[in-house]
Amino acid sequence: MSGPTKTMTVLTCAALVLTTAYTVALGSSGWLWFGLVVLVVATIGMAAADSSVPPSPESRPPGTTS
Repeated sequence: MSGPTKTMTVLTCAALVLTTAYTVALGSSGWLWFGLVVLVVATIGMAAADSSVPPSPESRPPGTTS
């Protein structure tokens, strides 16, 4: 997983915790849960796109052959 995908995953988990805490403390908000679902779907899409990209080839010093 690349750096941006890890960051998005951490933010999604934090949003889940905050949304759950808000729901427990103040009551349910449909818009918060809808936003969280959208964020989760975006995170899954980002992770799927990240895993389908082949790694870039390592650069070699000039003058070397394979």
